[in-house]
Amino acid sequence: MIYNKIMSKRTAIIPEPLFIEDSEKSFTVCTKDVSIIMAQNFSEDVLAKIHAAFSVAGINVSDEGMPVYIEIKVPDRNGCPSERDESYTLKISDNGINITASECAGAFYGCISAAQIILGSQEKLSCTYIEDKPALCWRGFLLDSCRSFYSVAFIKKILDACALYKLNVFHWHLTDDQGWRFDVPGFPRLTEIGSKRQDVTVPPAEEGFYDEGKVFRRWYTDEEIRDVVSYAAERCILVVPEVEFPGHSSALLASYPEYGCTGGPYNVENRWGIFPDVLCLGNDGVFSIYKAAIQKITELFPGKYIHIGGDECLPDRWSVCPKCRARMKKEGLDSPAQLQAWGTVKVARMIADMGKVPIGWDEVLDNNTHDKLPDNVIVQSWRGTEGGVKAAAMNHKVIMSPCEFFYLNFKNFDSFEEPGRLGVTTTQKTYSFSPVGAEMKEMEHKELVLGGECALWSEKLPHSRSAEYLLFPRFCAAAESLWLSSEKKNFDEFKRRLAVHKKILHELDYYFYDGSLE
Repeated sequence: MIYNKIMSKRTAIIPEPLFIEDSEKSFTVCTKDVSIIMAQNFSEDVLAKIHAAFSVAGINVSDEGMPVYIEIKVPDRNGCPSERDESYTLKISDNGINITASECAGAFYGCISAAQIILGSQEKLSCTYIEDKPALCWRGFLLDSCRSFYSVAFIKKILDACALYKLNVFHWHLTDDQGWRFDVPGFPRLTEIGSKRQDVTVPPAEEGFYDEGKVFRRWYTDEEIRDVVSYAAERCILVVPEVEFPGHSSALLASYPEYGCTGGPYNVENRWGIFPDVLCLGNDGVFSIYKAAIQKITELFPGKYIHIGGDECLPDRWSVCPKCRARMKKEGLDSPAQLQAWGTVKVARMIADMGKVPIGWDEVLDNNTHDKLPDNVIVQSWRGTEGGVKAAAMNHKVIMSPCEFFYLNFKNFDSFEEPGRLGVTTTQKTYSFSPVGAEMKEMEHKELVLGGECALWSEKLPHSRSAEYLLFPRFCAAAESLWLSSEKKNFDEFKRRLAVHKKILHELDYYFYDGSLE
């Protein structure tokens, strides 16, 4: 591949390709239909991916559209992100669009680039040559479905956006203080009780005027989860489920109070924050329920990763709980805080025994002098970048998600009239972050940084349109920051292309913030 950068004056692809060259020659295209011509016979799975690449952009695949010639040199391995070759070349001439890739994932992203070019072309295509591949293999987006519950239809819409901007991991946050969102055999109250909370955010209304008198299901059935996983896979996206341990567990405790230190009563929280009631790690039953939950996750999610949370767990209850104090004495622990490290090791090994790889927030690095974090645990750094630097130095693989750059629930702009909470992150600030930044480039183990994830935590976001407003256009900025190395990025050039993509987002029915980017 050629790695010299040539700025394109006409095309508007996000993320910007590694190498792109426009010629002065162009031709008119009067349709947004394409006709797929494969250089060899492929499975229905591969064909479905190719069709999906154009469908996420609202482009029809028909027998009469612009010809798109696709050659994949070897069959797709359909593996996890780090196992794929996502490179491709693309050439546009008046004969059509030629895409060549080593694997299906690369062909998929070539089709995505072609679709973006067609959408932004205003019916006039430049003859263009592209050579492209991502700098990072883990390009993720986290959606919190606990603080606010979102429909499968909306999740699919977001998966389309992930595909359109070449994100390849969907991190699905499925349990928290405010809700438990999937069934676990033998523990029916997790959804019967744990999925429901008492909302007190609206005043009493006339009967029938609001929806508060109606009963809605607030968890995902097995069929819905499998549907989401299949839909994502068709778009070259791996779904990574998260089940919180041992904090953020009010929904579980409300369902099964015997697993808390005080025995309750507990409520599914309708507040936001960090709460003192966490799982009782002196109770062996806690590990029975997690074994059942993780076993169910392995059945529903074929990917190799399971996220176990680990963030914001207060040890206050453990310091006075007789069962937890007995556990500390038995295990030779020096402080209540070390109980989390002990429990994390136990759950991580449980996941490994089921053939999966555990991921945890950077708190899993804390207080583990007695119980060493297993080497296979991937650390997701959210409290800045320090956790990622520390984890890489300890030879752990790393995902970078520093909240001040990549949390899209922060405000877009510093105004009391803007939605969002906990801080302000402009599009420019999101764009400025690179997972392998200056502090990582100096490290011996920088290759352990798999990539990064942007995140939408859904406190105060009950409506999907509000969620979209906070996502875009920072979602696009994060996607480019995960595709390009830091030295390849140019914010002014990104803004030029983003002006085109705002029109594309509008055409595809995504709501977005349209104010200052800086």
